[in-house]
Amino acid sequence: MAGRAGEGPHPSTPQGDIWAVQLLDHLRPGARDPRRVVTWLARAVQATVCLQDADGTLLAGERLPLDDSLVAEVVAGRISAAAVQDGDRHLRLVSVRAPDPRSAATSLLAVARAVPFDRRAAEIVTRTAGVVELLLRERESTAAGRRLRRATADLRLAILQLLMVEDTVSARRVAAGLWPGLLDTDSACVYVVEGHPAERDGLAEDCVDLTRGQALVVRCPAVDGHVIVVSPAPRAGQWLRSLVDGRPGTFLGGSVRQSLARTATAYGQAISALAVAHFRPDQAAVYAERTHPERLMDPAELHAWSAAVLRPLDTLPHHTRAELLATTRLGLEFTAVNAAKILGVSRNTVRARMDRVEALLGADFSDLAVRATAHLALNTQAARTEDLGAMAPQACGSRLGDLLAGPGLRAWAHDLLDRLTRDGRDLRGTLRAWIAAGGNAERAAQDLGVHAQTVREHVRGAEPVLERQLLAAGTDLYEVVLAHLALGDLTAPAVLRANPGQPDSPVHG
Repeated sequence: MAGRAGEGPHPSTPQGDIWAVQLLDHLRPGARDPRRVVTWLARAVQATVCLQDADGTLLAGERLPLDDSLVAEVVAGRISAAAVQDGDRHLRLVSVRAPDPRSAATSLLAVARAVPFDRRAAEIVTRTAGVVELLLRERESTAAGRRLRRATADLRLAILQLLMVEDTVSARRVAAGLWPGLLDTDSACVYVVEGHPAERDGLAEDCVDLTRGQALVVRCPAVDGHVIVVSPAPRAGQWLRSLVDGRPGTFLGGSVRQSLARTATAYGQAISALAVAHFRPDQAAVYAERTHPERLMDPAELHAWSAAVLRPLDTLPHHTRAELLATTRLGLEFTAVNAAKILGVSRNTVRARMDRVEALLGADFSDLAVRATAHLALNTQAARTEDLGAMAPQACGSRLGDLLAGPGLRAWAHDLLDRLTRDGRDLRGTLRAWIAAGGNAERAAQDLGVHAQTVREHVRGAEPVLERQLLAAGTDLYEVVLAHLALGDLTAPAVLRANPGQPDSPVHG
């Protein structure tokens, strides 16, 4: 085995060839750095060494004063090497071919020392130039690979953002170039895989491999540890479950199958299922595995009610209306910052769009009951567009209270909230007060006469009991709010009322 730089020579290595062994040692994995090679060359031939690119930018070593015309000849490739004497200096200039084969320009390795170059020193310089060329090519190849991966990741994110705002035509057009046929489907499921942020790149690659090219895999722009997977493949959920199986700290949430235009809805479902997955021994959950309140309401009345609630938006141009609805649905699910990252817009844009919807509906989104009601109407309207698009809207005499009064829904609400009574603490009372206070722990604490930290602990303690995320807001919380409304624990809001006007209020109260 060859000796490494700084070590004694191998017994079979001739003393005069030690430099060759040391030079080759720089090609070992983990030691491939042109700067280290230049430093080694300076010691090996007792010289000052400069490595610069075709533009004269110093890449390694020390800057040397050089004749511009001679440098131009070498860099242009008209001569491959030059040996000159400049006063007391003896110079060797060797071209290092550019990593990009399309470029005629080359980098330059310049070596200057006080004594003439003998045969050994000249050979070391020439051989070193070859090693530097290999390392520069490898570095450029690695950088090109990173650029390609980044461009591909950006393209995947752009496609997801188009799907989030229901622009399926553009999404298909963008995807067709790199993933032909991937979105040639009417529906798909959305999955969110959660792991440690430091391991997300590897997790994303695993998702790509497991889904066998039949999924859009995106590193979530809002949550560092999340990977979003959109796949029409029927077995995608099964493939991804194998990823989290027996892998501590990794969780999977999946949506029910949705039309591509409802990708945002499916994403919200996957996030809700992910919260449940944290409490499951297999670390995975699908949104369809539990009953949801809207499924227990009369469908015709629910669709008619939602159409009436959102009627003020019907006068807007179709594109504007779709944009406002999609943004508001996401804004009700997540913070303004995260919704903005998902959509690829600024958080001020998200807030401005939601403020406009508030004004049109006469709603106050700082009220959790209003948010839950608007969330129900928005998602029902999205489902009506898909499932009942051909059905003429009916005249609506129903109120939210009528929708919540059905025996099936009240039984569901009793079953859900009665789970909280099994705890020795008054989780139900605390949760009711916290919701009434708009999710503000300090205000709820004042109403209850307890410390704010007690409120937070009770709400956090209710999450595993209900198998729903509450502090993060979104679908899980809104379902719990609807359960309180159905049982009369909270007063049903009048959604269409004057907006109190707080343009700078956060999306989540």
